[in-house]
Amino acid sequence: MLERLRLDGRVAVVTGAGRGLGQQMALALAEAGADLVCAARTREQIEATAEAVRALGRRAIAVPTDVRRSEQCDALIRACLDEFGRIDVMLSNAGIGDARGQQAELWDVTDEDWRDTVDVNLSSAFYCARAASKAMIERGQGGVIVNVASGTGLRGNPTGFAYGAAKAGVVALTKSLAVMLQRYSIRCNCIIPGFVAQAPAANQEIAAVFGARARYFPVQRIGEAWELGPLAVYLASDASSYVTGQGFIIDGGGLAGGVAPVGFAPEVELT
Repeated sequence: MLERLRLDGRVAVVTGAGRGLGQQMALALAEAGADLVCAARTREQIEATAEAVRALGRRAIAVPTDVRRSEQCDALIRACLDEFGRIDVMLSNAGIGDARGQQAELWDVTDEDWRDTVDVNLSSAFYCARAASKAMIERGQGGVIVNVASGTGLRGNPTGFAYGAAKAGVVALTKSLAVMLQRYSIRCNCIIPGFVAQAPAANQEIAAVFGARARYFPVQRIGEAWELGPLAVYLASDASSYVTGQGFIIDGGGLAGGVAPVGFAPEVELT
């Protein structure tokens, strides 16, 4: 059974691969045998990720990409094809929070704030899926698209309007892609994280912001970036061959408990 989780001979493109969730998922795919195309805006970060992939014995290239621009997403897929001759997995992870932070009032959000947040979080997933699926179809051997959304897109939030709307859009986009692309043997699924620390420093920052709130999550802690890796491997591999159009929540039970991602918790003692 475990051999179905292997990705030997396959090529994955990961956006937002320079740090945090994207970096950890890229490394997990490499550990499973995939070669990687690492994309993000900061060259130094994706070069570091690519080097870490090579240290695992896999091939990797770094392609600086502004995923807000469709022509750069097209160029990213061309770079993958030029280097490897194929693309098997498109993992769209690139994302940013709301430009004015989570505490901005509705009336403070400008048109530019809205567009920038939606373009990075939602439009980029569409651009990459469009370019990657075309290459997969032309090759004729199917493929996998994995988008990364957020629990914020599954429930209301008194702030973070653009981010929540964009991530909800990613979930809906994934379902539409799955229905349309299955005729070409392309599966499309969505990872929906809750509160997950991007890095050790970020873990401290999140802890400072949310304080004791994490104790209200069923698992009573914030997630770590590496914990998304095994799910990414599963969705990219043949082990999930009968899975498409689905969203996989990985949030420590937060949504089930009615706490995350909004984070409002009743001030009651837990026993």
